[in-house]
Amino acid sequence: MRPSRSIALVLLVALAAAAILGVRALDAQMRRPSEADSAVRIEVLPKSSVRAILQRLQQLRALRSARLVELDLRLHGASPRIQVGTYDIPPHSSADMILEQFAAGRVVLEQLTVVEGWTFQQLRRALDEHPRLRHELRGLSDAQLMAVLGHPGEFPEGRFFPDTYRFAGGTSDRKILELAYERMQYELTSAWAARAGDLPLTDAAQALVLASIVEKETGREDERSKVAAVFVNRLKQKMRLQSDPTIIYGLVGGKGTLGRPIMKSEIDQATPYNTYQIDGLPPGPIANPGRASLEAAANPARTRELYFVADGTGGHAFAETYEQHQKNVARLRSIESDQKDQAPADAQSTSPPQAAAAAAAPAQQPHRAPSHRNQTTH
Repeated sequence: MRPSRSIALVLLVALAAAAILGVRALDAQMRRPSEADSAVRIEVLPKSSVRAILQRLQQLRALRSARLVELDLRLHGASPRIQVGTYDIPPHSSADMILEQFAAGRVVLEQLTVVEGWTFQQLRRALDEHPRLRHELRGLSDAQLMAVLGHPGEFPEGRFFPDTYRFAGGTSDRKILELAYERMQYELTSAWAARAGDLPLTDAAQALVLASIVEKETGREDERSKVAAVFVNRLKQKMRLQSDPTIIYGLVGGKGTLGRPIMKSEIDQATPYNTYQIDGLPPGPIANPGRASLEAAANPARTRELYFVADGTGGHAFAETYEQHQKNVARLRSIESDQKDQAPADAQSTSPPQAAAAAAAPAQQPHRAPSHRNQTTH
């Protein structure tokens, strides 16, 4: 073998060994923990470059060398998958660990809680005000929004399931509504499939309407099936439901509350939703009911009760007969009178005139003395 060829071979072996050692050194650097003693938060925006992200991590001391990470990626022909979102990088993470976290999309999850009994208007307000959502639907009418979601012509009230939804920052409001709509469809279908056999309801849509009324009538889970039973019993006997929340929805729609007691003139005011004035169920839901109310509407308690009224302790007193109901109403009035007598004098004297007038009027149903018709609930 010629000397020159031997030298070339030695050089090639040396270069190969150096390259192997260099790659191993880089790999070791990729596994080396960072200097960060606490978690580092970084937000990856859409269209962020890998170089910009790595340099930002180096500035935050979550990476020792952005350039070495780029070199390692280039040598391995790797193109890291970095999902958009906000990340909390654990302290002393290695470059390999960070890239794996990016690829897995282990982002900081934001959340939005849709409260049981919220109207669609209240849900939209919460979406519009959430700072970590990407707003695609803001400014659209309800009809336009439902068309964008793929449900043109469908009334949105009651169609979105109340729950806590967790999402990566930058998720669209449209995505949250799509999830909530699908959940309501699932929960309603499940409840209707397990329904009692003698319900006076023709389809799941009517069960949704009834569930929304139950949701607005009581916040106590242990009462929902009994409240549903009162309404079901009334439907079977062709009695009007006479539910106060339907009066309110007929007056203010999705606003959700009057902000004051119901007036007698409003009880007598005809609207499509006022179940003191219409027979049967209103034309649509009045809120977004939760699972317990859906299940209560589909499987109400087996009772003969036709009336209920607040009991003064946060719950309700139920009655099978009008006479029993009147006694429950009298008991409630006595409790309210005692509470008023025990209130500080200055608190009683500062009531605004309009509040006193509202209290004096035959306002919410439990406080009025029924005359020519069967009076009922809440």
